[in-house]
Amino acid sequence: MTDDTSRTTHFGFTDIPESEKAGKVQGVFGSVASKYDVMNDAMSFGIHRIWKDAMMDWLAPRPGQKLLDVAGGTGDISFRFLKRAGSGHATVLDLTEPMLVAGRQRAEADAMSGSLDWVVGDAMALPFPDNSFDVYTISFGIRNVTRPQEALNEAFRVLKPGGRLMVLEFNQIPNDMMQKVYDLYSFNIIPRMGQVIAKDSDSYQYLVESIRKFPDQETFLGMVRAAGFEQAKYRNLSMGIACLHSGWKI
Repeated sequence: MTDDTSRTTHFGFTDIPESEKAGKVQGVFGSVASKYDVMNDAMSFGIHRIWKDAMMDWLAPRPGQKLLDVAGGTGDISFRFLKRAGSGHATVLDLTEPMLVAGRQRAEADAMSGSLDWVVGDAMALPFPDNSFDVYTISFGIRNVTRPQEALNEAFRVLKPGGRLMVLEFNQIPNDMMQKVYDLYSFNIIPRMGQVIAKDSDSYQYLVESIRKFPDQETFLGMVRAAGFEQAKYRNLSMGIACLHSGWKI
């Protein structure tokens, strides 16, 4: 039987003890927090905005809903959610405090301050009671969690009956040639971009490696179902470069 202290996980393409991953992820995002939003635009040529709008289209936020935005960082998803809902409340939770600080400094944070909470916390051990939220989102964050299945289990726990899970994550392109082209761009251009814009190529090397280590769409769909979610489905975005997974707590 494997002892918890000897369990390993991946940090990009490197295997490390599970106990070290959270600290390393904090280091990555702490390093790039001030340039995180700029790099998102640069890396995706702004397409991440279209993906996040597609997420909101499928989610269809309603007035008065309570959102938990895990790995919510600078608040991008929470701001979109509150604008679409018209009224409601969003709790942005992230492991890395500098990301939350960067979020609080955005103009939208001032405009929506009465509808926002910012919480430092772990996706695998959420500091909230059972049945607390109407919606749970995690955008480009679950691949950085040490044990993603535990994060999904926690999502199910804190959602109210009738609550909705929505995961936006980079994924695998179901076309070998397109995947090779995408890999060439990811591994050769993105770390260099990180060095120029964020003065940090190593963090972006990790981020592109972490995408390749993340489970494919069908495997992750099985994980969503294993957490207890029903009516679980996914939609590929931009030929599968990104993917939305949805599930309901019924």
